[in-house]
Amino acid sequence: MSTTDPLLRALAHPVRLRIVSLVWNVPLSAAELSRELGISHALASQHLRRLDAAGLVELAEVREKRGGRERRYRAVHGSPLSDQRYEGTRLIAEAMAHNLRERAGRRAPGAEGVATDAELWVAPEVWAGFRHRLAALFAELHDAAQAPHAPGTVGIGVTAMVLPLAEPEPGAGAGPGA
Repeated sequence: MSTTDPLLRALAHPVRLRIVSLVWNVPLSAAELSRELGISHALASQHLRRLDAAGLVELAEVREKRGGRERRYRAVHGSPLSDQRYEGTRLIAEAMAHNLRERAGRRAPGAEGVATDAELWVAPEVWAGFRHRLAALFAELHDAAQAPHAPGTVGIGVTAMVLPLAEPEPGAGAGPGA
């Protein structure tokens, strides 16, 4: 049996990571998520139950719909991705890499974007200031999020992981292939 934190296990799946993003500011039902993600209603429900059990989403409303009840969920705000430490970083990175590959395949032709890949050495105060500004920018973007495909909106994909690096062990080289 794995001793991995249930929160981390819930976040480490690419579909659940996307669901948390989709329900950040707008509650959605399993049916709405299944259409948006191209998965079955049952699978969307299963993912929502897992996220709910981990405390990452909460029931926002129950609506009557066609004689039934539609349960709509929203994200519980906070930044559990940023709170993950060493073990969590690798698992979350795998889910993020999956979503990045999928989103890159859906990039709008000719549309401008921003991309970078860097390994940099900066002063601790530069790192701290940058990290706080970047977190504020991500919070601003999340706060502005609307329902998927809402009129007057443009869909964007954001995948970022900015983190401090450990010094390599003496004689271990700088990484793979070193």
